[in-house]
Amino acid sequence: MAYSILVVDDDEDVAETIERTLRRANYEVRVAYRGADAMEIARREHPDLIVLDIMMPGMSGIEVCRHLRANPRFLSTPILFLTAKGEIADKIEGFEAGADDYLTKPFDLRELELRVRALLRRSHPDQMEVPPERIEVGPLVLDCQTYELITPDRKVLLTPVEFELLRFLMSNPGKVFSAEKLLQQVWGYPPGTGMPDLVRVHIKNIREKIEPSPRNPRYLKNILRHGYTIRPYD
Repeated sequence: MAYSILVVDDDEDVAETIERTLRRANYEVRVAYRGADAMEIARREHPDLIVLDIMMPGMSGIEVCRHLRANPRFLSTPILFLTAKGEIADKIEGFEAGADDYLTKPFDLRELELRVRALLRRSHPDQMEVPPERIEVGPLVLDCQTYELITPDRKVLLTPVEFELLRFLMSNPGKVFSAEKLLQQVWGYPPGTGMPDLVRVHIKNIREKIEPSPRNPRYLKNILRHGYTIRPYD
C-alpha cells in the first residue's frame, strides 16, 4: 500500500509540481490550496505525511501545524514545511509550531523526495527491523510502539522526530552528541549540512514536555560546547 501525502500550497503551479514529483515516486497525493481545506482533508483522510506551505491566505501554515499538533491523532504525522520564508527566525517559528523538517523555496525536487522518504522511514520503520518495545534509562521509559515517554510524574506523546531524537539519545545513555552529529544520525543530513537550530528547537520542545523544570533540565542535558546527552542519574 502506497503512503498518502497531503500537499498544501496556495500556488497551484508549485502544488502541481510537487504532486507530479511525489506521484512519480509512487505516493498517493492529495492537494489543498487553503489551510482550512487542508484541515478538513487531514481530519477525514489522516495522511501519512503533510507537505505544508506557510504563507497562505486565511489560515497560515503555522496555524495549520499548531492545530494539527494540538490533536493527539496528528502528533505522529510528519510535517514538512516547504516555504519561501527562509530566515532563521522563520525556521525556528516553524519548528516551534511542531514541524519535523523545513525546506525553503526554490527547492530541488530530488531533495524534496529524499526529505519525504526520510520522514516516512522514521515514522513507519521497516517491519523487518523490529525495534525494542521499550527503552529504559533510569526513571525514563520510552514506549517504541506508542511514541510515549513515561517519566515519574507524567506520560507524554512525542512527534516522530522527537521520538527518534529521544530514542537515539536513550539508546546511548551518558554519551554526548554534538548538534552536527545528531543532524546526521537522527535527520540523516550529510556532514556539514543542516541547521543546528533544528536540533536546539526540538530539544527545547522535548524539555517542555518531559522536564519538571525545563529551564533546569534533569534528564536532557546540554554539555557546554560539546552537545546533548541523556543523564537521568544526576
